[in-house]
Amino acid sequence: MTGIILHGCNGYMGRVITELAEKDPSVCIVAGVDIADQGKNDYPVYLSLDECKEEADVVVDFSIAKAVDPLLDYCEKRSLPVVLCTTGLSDEQLARVEEVAKKVAVLKSANMSLGINILLKLIRDAAKVLAPAGFDMEIVEKHHNRKLDAPSGTAIALADSLNEAMDGQYHYVYDRSQRRQKRDEHEIGISAVRGGTIVGEHEIIFAGTDEVVEFKHTAFSRAIFAKGALAAAAFLAGKPAGRYDMADVIEG
Repeated sequence: MTGIILHGCNGYMGRVITELAEKDPSVCIVAGVDIADQGKNDYPVYLSLDECKEEADVVVDFSIAKAVDPLLDYCEKRSLPVVLCTTGLSDEQLARVEEVAKKVAVLKSANMSLGINILLKLIRDAAKVLAPAGFDMEIVEKHHNRKLDAPSGTAIALADSLNEAMDGQYHYVYDRSQRRQKRDEHEIGISAVRGGTIVGEHEIIFAGTDEVVEFKHTAFSRAIFAKGALAAAAFLAGKPAGRYDMADVIEG
């Protein structure tokens, strides 16, 4: 059984993970960390990681960006693997992730769902064929009105997948409202929509002359991300230091 410290346990995703973990005999949440008091949990909850003394195999993080710095310090100090699900990290924080991964196992993925991670591969293959044929590439992402960062980490990961397929020849454009010029053939446009209770929707558009090819992923429940996080935790426990992602989990 994999022992988990759930960082951000009383947030929405933390509560979903808690519910799923209760039904999964392969994992056990031994402690939680959250500054918000959202009622009783079946495990001890602390205001900070430094207060947590329980032994665990891995930390699962669904918190906020500003809470990631002390999290990484804690995991490095205790040599504790971490599944890092928080998005919207700064360049400095991303560099810190890579530094910590030299000492402990760190699994970071912009999106924890199986479907998105398969989509990353599909669009990479499509880009290799369609982009050289003159197709423009655009990404439109939609999320609920409470999401803080835009564009989403998943949208950036999708754009990175397209760009990697094209040997880094493309740049990203997030706003065309201040521009009056023809679209650059080497740009990837990324648009963000925020509204209502949209869990998550990502559309990748390949627009060519007289034809359009579209890939789309829709999340109807945040449970898909929680399931992925628990699978990642079970995978990461006991792994040597290094950077991992959901592709490693899928491949086993």
